[in-house]
Amino acid sequence: MSENTMHAAVVTAWGESPKYTQVPVPSPDSDEVPVKVMCSGLHIVVRSIASGNHYASGALLYTPGVDGIGRRLSDNKLVYFISFPGGAYQEVLNVERRKMVELPDGIDPYQVAGYANPVLSSWMALRARTKDLPENFTVLVMGATSASGKVAVEVARVLGAGKVIGMSRNAETLSEVGVDEMIILDDNISNTDCSAAAEVDIILDYLYGPVAQHVLSTVNFTRPVQYVHIGGLAGTEMMLPGHVLRSKDITIRGAGPGSWSREAMRPEIPKILNAFKTFKTQNVKVVPLSEIEEHWHNKNERIVFKP
Repeated sequence: MSENTMHAAVVTAWGESPKYTQVPVPSPDSDEVPVKVMCSGLHIVVRSIASGNHYASGALLYTPGVDGIGRRLSDNKLVYFISFPGGAYQEVLNVERRKMVELPDGIDPYQVAGYANPVLSSWMALRARTKDLPENFTVLVMGATSASGKVAVEVARVLGAGKVIGMSRNAETLSEVGVDEMIILDDNISNTDCSAAAEVDIILDYLYGPVAQHVLSTVNFTRPVQYVHIGGLAGTEMMLPGHVLRSKDITIRGAGPGSWSREAMRPEIPKILNAFKTFKTQNVKVVPLSEIEEHWHNKNERIVFKP
């Protein structure tokens, strides 16, 4: 490999696993800084964009990786950077100055690489997609045993939740997440008793589909509810009868890039990074980027690639 080339993982056909290959080292623009990438997580959104079916999927050839940790070549300092919709799965990445933040001392870079993106989903849902939440609000996290759901429980507490209710199919796993109350999904969704959610102020939904329809339709909410759709682990569509919206005080929003602006997100990133000082240490599996084809479809572990 010459000084003008580097290794990267590249998608050459939508839906196929990225290939580890050599590519030219790009020259930075005037507002960019070269960063030597240390690690970048394999998130759900990364796979989704690489499938070609995500709204952010662009043109081929495509280098995945929406964020990561690296060393800024100008001063060798560790930074967290955002590269959405892609680009982090390579050895050196040119990053706009406004899209990077120095990593605070004492924080594990691999934890941030693996979980900053999931944290961002619930953090921005609460900070940018809700309004006038009461003090010590009650939140229902639907899909609380997913990677994003687990950290959403902690994010909610950091941002002022007094009570967190978790929803999942697995009672044993859910009991380990640290919620105050549990709703266990029945194999037949319509048989699930969701009455424990009657007094929630906000719903963070990583499931969607028929589960969301069941919750919104069957729970007799006792206060105004702000429902925020974040993920679709249980389905991408739901059929919600109109009478549900007419008979209950429900505000429905979504959270994701596009529903909030980069300007709204930018001041939150340092706060998110500092919050890692209080978050539980989560399991991550660090693997060489050269093994990306072997680990691309691994959904049982939290993968962090190291170029």
